[in-house]
Amino acid sequence: MEVKHLLNSQNILGEGPLWHGEEQILYWVDITGKTVNRMDPKTGKHESFPVDSQVGVIALREKGGFVTAGARGFGFWAPGQEKITYLEDPEADKPHSRFNDGKVDRKGRFWAGTMTHQGAVSALYRMDVDLSIHTIERGLTISNGIGWRPDNQVMYFVDSLRYVIYQYDFDLQSGDVSNRRVFVQLSEDYGVPDGLTVDGDGFIWCALYGGSKVTRFDPEGEIVTEINLPVSQPTSCAFGGADFSELFVTSAREGLSEAALQSEPLAGDLFVIQTDVQGRPEPKFGG
Repeated sequence: MEVKHLLNSQNILGEGPLWHGEEQILYWVDITGKTVNRMDPKTGKHESFPVDSQVGVIALREKGGFVTAGARGFGFWAPGQEKITYLEDPEADKPHSRFNDGKVDRKGRFWAGTMTHQGAVSALYRMDVDLSIHTIERGLTISNGIGWRPDNQVMYFVDSLRYVIYQYDFDLQSGDVSNRRVFVQLSEDYGVPDGLTVDGDGFIWCALYGGSKVTRFDPEGEIVTEINLPVSQPTSCAFGGADFSELFVTSAREGLSEAALQSEPLAGDLFVIQTDVQGRPEPKFGG
């Protein structure tokens, strides 16, 4: 599968690609750069919106605009709005913590996890449509990619500094998870598992930060495809395009030396891969 360089975005920490089906536009964030970005792949038009704090993830909202999670907890945001409407920060007492990644499940609940750079003190949260917040997991390192099998019976979730993708039994009606077990245990030299998405066949695509690739795993956790990228730090991936067969990939420049940046000038840019499978539209937050 061919990797196409889509945009010279030069994000510090590009993350969280999200396809907006009605607009036929891709959204993503630059966490460290404190921007939300959008691009029309057909015209090449790119816009970057400054926001007032680091946003780790955005997701579509049924009432319009987006639900967010970041350095100041959960919130709502609309394009062109610099100030986020903040809701609640369950880790307000932890100054070095921020939300890092998340997604909406098929019942409209927003899941997002936190991170710090030291220790296993982070957590995974679920915000229901009534805006109540529930703690799902504790003792995590860097919470990362999350997704669900197409039949909604299994949830996948990344704990990055343990190099693991977990799977859980998932109850769609209640939003409860149980029976956590290892789906994939990676080695440190393979790359850090980062953002992920699940295609329509139930295969899991995960960006490998530091590993220069996106890897596709079958439902048993076996590697079936590795797509090499011209950057060492891909961060996340999401399906989009008219038929959801295009895989958009964000990347980061953060932490790279000057010598490394000279050897990979596309670090922080946006890429797209034409696949032979189809993803699924992301649900909207119901609150």
